[in-house]
Amino acid sequence: MSAYERIAELSVTIESVDRRRYTGATTSGFERTTTEFRLTGDGVVGRGEDVTYEAEDHAALVGTDPIDIEGEWTIEELSARLDDEDLFAHEPPTREYFRNYRRWAVESAALDLALRQRDESLGEYLGIEPDPVRFVVSTRLGEPPTTDRVEELLALDDDLEFKLDPTPDWPEEAFVALRETDAVRILDLKGWYEDTDVDVEADPELYRDVFAAFPAAIVEDPAFTPQTSPLVEPQADRLSFDYPIDGVESLESLPVEPGWCNIKPSRFGTLESLFETIAYCEERGIDCYGGGQFELASGRTAIQTLAALFYPDTPNDVAPREFNDPESSPPYPMSPLRPHRDAVGFEF
Repeated sequence: MSAYERIAELSVTIESVDRRRYTGATTSGFERTTTEFRLTGDGVVGRGEDVTYEAEDHAALVGTDPIDIEGEWTIEELSARLDDEDLFAHEPPTREYFRNYRRWAVESAALDLALRQRDESLGEYLGIEPDPVRFVVSTRLGEPPTTDRVEELLALDDDLEFKLDPTPDWPEEAFVALRETDAVRILDLKGWYEDTDVDVEADPELYRDVFAAFPAAIVEDPAFTPQTSPLVEPQADRLSFDYPIDGVESLESLPVEPGWCNIKPSRFGTLESLFETIAYCEERGIDCYGGGQFELASGRTAIQTLAALFYPDTPNDVAPREFNDPESSPPYPMSPLRPHRDAVGFEF
């Protein structure tokens, strides 16, 4: 049986549904808001985090009734029930794909609860031993761009690795300094975003500089335009995609078959789509690594757990929250992260 087929038959008893809202500053200069769905049954609580980015979508939940999913289910039955549930019934989401983010929160909370009711971890249930998780630190160079933060972190731990977001205003000296560190593993061109604060134009000169300066690094989410496609397509083996990936069909529809895939569980919405995509990548020889979204609660440990079970040795963008919290100070956790032996549910 596949991992999802085994998960699908898990039973879960839900007696009540609650929510908790989190807010926190980030090193990227914005305040993050998330909502954790908490499902209770048999004296234990399952948690799943809604990482929708717009604070107003979380504010719209305040004072509203929780979703009506009390009862005894299998995971598959509960997912089918959620097909008929509008998780944004009180106010439509700011962006349509946020529906997947909230769906993931509920389904992952249900899986967490089902496992806790068995007093098992996800790895124990699937018969997979979790491995220590290699992670990269995702950071930006600021305005104006400087390599100061990268250099400060490397001074604390010269084994750290990084995921960076190149922009057309990166000076030549930044490319030179970063290449000399030999610590950059992923460069996210953010070429698929539209009308967001993190859009990056598909600049052929930037793409040329990135491919040349970091010949062994993974290059994520390049745009395919008449100007960039001749640069991008020959690099397929080291390309990765994140933003457009929400299931197997989206991977199959890419202009190239990439060598890598960034697995951000919330983008998939359902447990079925997530685990089917991981299996598809394994079958096709597409390497995976985990992606983070400034989680503030249980969502962070969930992505670390998935990395430990399915892709522990790749450059996972699942660094501990200390690296994204401007109020944190050294010493920071070191890579690889070691799973706790007594973890249950989706705990790491």
